[in-house]
Amino acid sequence: MAQSVEIPRVKLGTQGLGVSKLGYGCMGLTGAYNDPLREEEGISVIKHAFDQGITFFDTADIYGVDHANEILVGKALKQLPREKIQIATKFGITKIDSSEMFVNGTPEYVRSCCEGSLKRLGVEYIDLYYQHRVDLSVPIEDTVGELKKLVEEGKVRYIGLSEASPDTIRRAHAVHPITAVQMEWSLWTRDIEEEIVPLCRELGIGIVPYSPLGRGFFGGKGVLETVSTVSSLMTHPRFQTENLDKNKRLYEKIERLAAKHHCTPSQLALAWILHQGNDVAPIPGTTKIKNLDQNIGGVSLKLAESELREISEAVPIDGVAGNRHYYGSSSFAWTIANTPPKDPRV
Repeated sequence: MAQSVEIPRVKLGTQGLGVSKLGYGCMGLTGAYNDPLREEEGISVIKHAFDQGITFFDTADIYGVDHANEILVGKALKQLPREKIQIATKFGITKIDSSEMFVNGTPEYVRSCCEGSLKRLGVEYIDLYYQHRVDLSVPIEDTVGELKKLVEEGKVRYIGLSEASPDTIRRAHAVHPITAVQMEWSLWTRDIEEEIVPLCRELGIGIVPYSPLGRGFFGGKGVLETVSTVSSLMTHPRFQTENLDKNKRLYEKIERLAAKHHCTPSQLALAWILHQGNDVAPIPGTTKIKNLDQNIGGVSLKLAESELREISEAVPIDGVAGNRHYYGSSSFAWTIANTPPKDPRV
């Protein structure tokens, strides 16, 4: 698919935040699914994304060793026009050691995290500041109350939540308008469609899907054939041998549909999520410029309602083998002590 695709802008929420319809998830640049890139390589990927029309960049204070991701993004920002970029970062997960993490939503922690992110990013304000995971031991009203103060002080422009339940979203929104909710959403992870999506639209909240390519599942056969060499994905339930064998059949269906649309499976999967509404801005991540360009190519793919239905039916919600959540002990698994496995979206 030809490049030089114009990436449209969309509004997240009703408070005024405009972003590129396709964002970029920076997490992988400092090591997640693969080894981290060299600093100059990571900066080059971010700059290329901006040159191609992406202005919405997503990071978090927990990504990378010793906040490496925010530091990298900050260095890239120094080479780009700040006023044209929307930076999203997150707080709320604190690492005890390489195998154990906890969530913390106390007002004091919120403020200290914000100050740290501002310094590492080298900016005067954060465009969109998410609570990464909800702290069950702290009323959401207290956490958002502190975020509201940060907005009033000009340190944060807009507030977001990540992996929050409908009740939490509603309670948070009553304290201060929530601009965006970041949730996993892709062809093979669609549980937010029943409650979260309708609620966000009722309240005027934008939706930022992370892992819109199913943690790389829809990225191509190469991903499926090399999972055994990618340590973090080896622990994911959907990439376990028996589940992966079943899920490969779903990939083959998308592969056939992609050929019908003269695009790649990843472009079709991205186009599907991009068509879910004008309040949706997915943030696929990649460490390779060729894959980034391929993702951008999916923006120009137009799908009719009947075609969207056909794609949805190719990957039935109940047809995916394996849970979407990690419950391992590795640092990437994000084992969070006070988040109960029965409902990780509390």
